[in-house]
Amino acid sequence: MPADASPRSARPVQAEALAAIVRRMARSDEPPWLHGEVARRMAERLQVIRLQPQVLTDWWSFNGASQALLQQAYPKARVCRVEADDARRRSSLAAAGKRGWLARRLVGPAVEVRAPHEPGPASELLWANMMLHLVDDPPALMRQWHQALAVDGFLMFSTLGPGSLAGLRDVYQALGWPPPHAPFIDMHDLGDMLLRSGFADPVMDQEIVTLTWPDAAALLRELRTLGGNADLARTPGLRTPRWRERLLQALEALRGGDGRLRLDFELVYGHALRAPPRPRVAGQTTVPLEDMRDMVRAGRRSTGAT
Repeated sequence: MPADASPRSARPVQAEALAAIVRRMARSDEPPWLHGEVARRMAERLQVIRLQPQVLTDWWSFNGASQALLQQAYPKARVCRVEADDARRRSSLAAAGKRGWLARRLVGPAVEVRAPHEPGPASELLWANMMLHLVDDPPALMRQWHQALAVDGFLMFSTLGPGSLAGLRDVYQALGWPPPHAPFIDMHDLGDMLLRSGFADPVMDQEIVTLTWPDAAALLRELRTLGGNADLARTPGLRTPRWRERLLQALEALRGGDGRLRLDFELVYGHALRAPPRPRVAGQTTVPLEDMRDMVRAGRRSTGAT
């Protein structure tokens, strides 16, 4: 494993390169257009969920482009926005601090901002839009999600799947270049990760969205807003103008019958619950006090007791 790849990583990525990509994206003026579109599609699914969370956590909130949609869906919920980037977190804290008592009364409860490793309120809903493919250790992140949720809390997330950018990979392969991006994780593997992280009843599904552009330069500009190349085999160092011209010419192979360049994106959606803890059956079983309290509270809710 290369020196700059984390030994704990569950994905074959250059961890430092991925971290640099995340910092750049977090400091953009606005989140990517595709993130906003996926957020809108995810929010449509909230209509069939009866859960009305008192506390919701919006993970990597800025790039998730979901703040207005979540506010509209749950105007009375206390919101905890998690930001991985220090600068973005400071910006979000400053914006939240400007909300006075009148804004809280008109718009909703106060907003909290924290880092991923900091403790926060237990949430009935944890929302993570288009960020799982930007971490080097998805199982570790899922364990964080599990800890951040209340018992019977609900997880909703989206990410890119391996069907994304197949045309771009074909272009790079034809040129004899290393892969243009780190591999994405199959939705079935993500479901298995959820189960191993303690979640119950995971449901995974996907859809393909095709984006088009008038020219190769516009395509590259949009791809840069969506991330970068953290693959272990990527070419190190800077690229030359001659390399870029060769890439622009090669991307013409993606032009469709309508005259526009086309790329497919596989959008993967995941849903899961944090179920009450279940002690293992044995001759003698030891249950932590907090787990026992969670099981009692869950039992009361299921029987209607107060």
